[in-house]
Amino acid sequence: MKIYDDIKNKKTSIAVIGLGYVGLPIALAFAKKVKVIGFDINEKRVGMMKKGIDPSNELSKKDFENSDISFTHKIEDLKKAKFFIVAVPTPIDEHNFPDLKPLIGASTSVGKALKKGDYVVYESTVYPGCTEEDCIPVLEQHSKLKFKSDFKVGYSPERINPGDKEHTITKILKIVSGCDAESLDQISKVYEIIVEPGTHKASSIKVAEAAKIIENTQRDVNIALMNELSIIFNKMGINTYDVLAAAGTKWNFLKFFPGLVGGHCIGVDPYYLTYKAESLGYHAKVINSGRYVNDSMGNYVAKNIVKKISALGKNISKSRVLIMGATFKEDVSDIRNSKVADIYKELRSFGVKVEIIDPHADSDELKHEYGFGLNKLTKGYDGIIVAVNHKEYKSLDEKYFKALLSKNGVLVDVKGMYKGKIKNIEYWSL
Repeated sequence: MKIYDDIKNKKTSIAVIGLGYVGLPIALAFAKKVKVIGFDINEKRVGMMKKGIDPSNELSKKDFENSDISFTHKIEDLKKAKFFIVAVPTPIDEHNFPDLKPLIGASTSVGKALKKGDYVVYESTVYPGCTEEDCIPVLEQHSKLKFKSDFKVGYSPERINPGDKEHTITKILKIVSGCDAESLDQISKVYEIIVEPGTHKASSIKVAEAAKIIENTQRDVNIALMNELSIIFNKMGINTYDVLAAAGTKWNFLKFFPGLVGGHCIGVDPYYLTYKAESLGYHAKVINSGRYVNDSMGNYVAKNIVKKISALGKNISKSRVLIMGATFKEDVSDIRNSKVADIYKELRSFGVKVEIIDPHADSDELKHEYGFGLNKLTKGYDGIIVAVNHKEYKSLDEKYFKALLSKNGVLVDVKGMYKGKIKNIEYWSL
């Protein structure tokens, strides 16, 4: 009997390794249909999930209901499963090089639980070749089994978008790949248990890895172009959003917008591709240029508000600036790789007193990650930067900001949310 039939008939379990923004939604989606083991090395997080609490604040208690799932941090429990899905983070280090430690660690854990006939599917975003060159040798080493003859491996990239309640795991077409025809068929069938639109069968594991990494690289490069145009148009004294509104009337104009590019995907994945390209002797010019532009936007925003406050005759070293929003994108609690931290650091380098508020971020997490926490909202700010378009900020008006600002205060609206609504305050947006 094939592994799909065993899973479908609940004769064996799927194990999901890594229960963060990606892994937990996958585990719970499968647990509505089949038996699942949810594994995470963080015992505290596991304890929260056992109580129906998502540590990432993405899922509600209701999402945990009617789920055939057991949560664990013990490798021994993984031995009850025969189909392993690895969904751990793949960050970059301080040099923008891939940090594979979580992935290798997860492969080690799975390798210790691996048995003959088992399947391992990786969902973590990696450079093409990583699954076969870096992960499979670790599986073989710790299992003492032989790849293909003893166990099968596939790759099916995650496409989860934090904060997006429409494009969820069950609603998005799933790319799948396998190490041979049999594994491709079985992996596809397993995912089709939960994925309503079905699967796209990639021709190889490397093709599936490459498909994932260019999704975010494409977005990164396009946003970088918009950011560069914003810098140019600012020098010309014209508003970028006015230009984009006009250009967007053409049927084939791609609608991208300037902004801060952070988070664990768009701001990270291109570095995996450029790293691999460099190892093959090719320096990726367009991708690296896009990364440079996007990584510099936090500093650019900070410098512009400093210039505007100084131009109004204020002593910048005695100025107070409020930053509204600290997460990497709107309406989520995720602070990973938030470019708001760049704005903060650049302002502090000018001696500015910076205060930050955010309705979604956790102050202790910010303190641990970036060295600053959240503040209480006061008044008398020389500048306000609306850095993240949280829903709580969308209904704010000029009267609100005027009450918070000192005389001749500056409002910086990073994403142009209040464009056309501010008449009597010094206003600037990308």
